[in-house]
Amino acid sequence: MPKIKTCRAAAKRFKKTGTGKIMRNKAYKSHILTKKSQKRKRNLRKATVVDSTNLKNIKKALPYL
Repeated sequence: MPKIKTCRAAAKRFKKTGTGKIMRNKAYKSHILTKKSQKRKRNLRKATVVDSTNLKNIKKALPYL
């Protein structure tokens, strides 16, 4: 059997933690930042764990992660 190709777009967006969870960055931090509060922008900086509903598709895109 040939090797499965990794989706390069997904590989750049997701990282695996030491415990095996998949981390992602939050959206809505790229533009129109003036009307967003400092607290909101600060919380958008932090990475978060991927939701379980999306995990199946991400694992299919990243077979070797």
